[in-house]
Amino acid sequence: MAGKIKEINAADWKADVIENGKVVVDFYSTECPPCEALAAKYTALSELYGDDLTFVKIFRQGNRELSEELGVVSSPTVLFYEDGKEIAERQSGGIKRSALTAELDIMVGETRAKEINSSIKRITTEYDAAVLGGGPAGLTAATYLGQAHLKTVVIDTALTGGYVSTTHQVSNYPGFVDPQPGFMLAHFMSEQTKGAGVDFRAAVDVTSIDLAKKEIVVDGVETIRAKKIVIATGSSPRPLGLPGELEYRGNGISYCATCDAKYFDGKDVVVIGGGNSAIEESLFIAKFADSITIVHQFDELQANKEAQKEVFENEKINILFSHEPREFIRNGPMDMSVKVEDLKSGEMKTLNTNGIFVFVGFIPNLDGFPENMEKDDWGYLKTDEDMKTSIPDVYAAGDIRTKKFRQITTAVSDGTVAAIAISKELG
Repeated sequence: MAGKIKEINAADWKADVIENGKVVVDFYSTECPPCEALAAKYTALSELYGDDLTFVKIFRQGNRELSEELGVVSSPTVLFYEDGKEIAERQSGGIKRSALTAELDIMVGETRAKEINSSIKRITTEYDAAVLGGGPAGLTAATYLGQAHLKTVVIDTALTGGYVSTTHQVSNYPGFVDPQPGFMLAHFMSEQTKGAGVDFRAAVDVTSIDLAKKEIVVDGVETIRAKKIVIATGSSPRPLGLPGELEYRGNGISYCATCDAKYFDGKDVVVIGGGNSAIEESLFIAKFADSITIVHQFDELQANKEAQKEVFENEKINILFSHEPREFIRNGPMDMSVKVEDLKSGEMKTLNTNGIFVFVGFIPNLDGFPENMEKDDWGYLKTDEDMKTSIPDVYAAGDIRTKKFRQITTAVSDGTVAAIAISKELG
């Protein structure tokens, strides 16, 4: 037992959960990175709230019948009980401390919650290097730093792996003859980084970042101080905010033609966008797909004239001008639909397709960072050839920095360069 947590099995369920007042239950599995990310938070919270609530853990793989009966289908899954009934929405996947705390505060009541939160002890941890972001760039930097015997921590507001974990398959990463599922490639990278002795703070809330002092506050309770910081927070597709977009990302909706176009050989594809990236990527997709329908909100394309000329001459490509998408629907594997609106007539149409590519731009993930960092016109961080930013002892690697090509291999290269530069300075 760790903290104030009791390990139970199905035979204990009635006595320890149903008939035991206010209970918090963690269904976990082995070889489960999200479970590992939750474990330290769950233990810490059990020590804070353990006098008021009962904390239990149950091994999901060893209690399959109970898990199926309760509808617990993923690990970790945290359930909240009072007098034998579930009293809150279940939490699963990359569970954050703040989300757990919000439910625990409700369970103990406002007055007691204030007492508990006022008793929290803040801690400070010292590191040689702190890497913000656990995608390919961050994990590569951390692996090199760990292997150089520098005390290193990776801090990520999500589960490690970055954008690559949402990619269906990666077929152009060196060293793998067969295409690799994106989530497995990310897993291999994470495990290698752990093997280098690197610490992780995954699925956390970054409360504040002070790059001048080299301090990062995590979950409001831990201040991490480092001699060097690597920013590897990447970029995210600019969201359209439409129904189905988030649900089918990486599972019917793609944002990378280089990554995924090859899987649509002989298929029909819809492309959203009309700027340079949308048109250039459509030309690349046309090498594989049988037909492409570009959905663009304006009467004209915004891409460069040469790319436009090639698109208009390509018999595979059709353009719906003055149309916007309104909803994405997944009917089955390689079977998608897009509801689009004719902006001039208001007419709604449904386009049936095998896959959807969205190219309306990316945005750098720099929320919470100081504004005085030197950036390009699109908001990406400028660096020198050693990946140094305009702030002393702060580096940037991967998709967060100004660069011409954004691929897994270029991110790994950036992480390597940053780590070697840091190792030489601290060595």
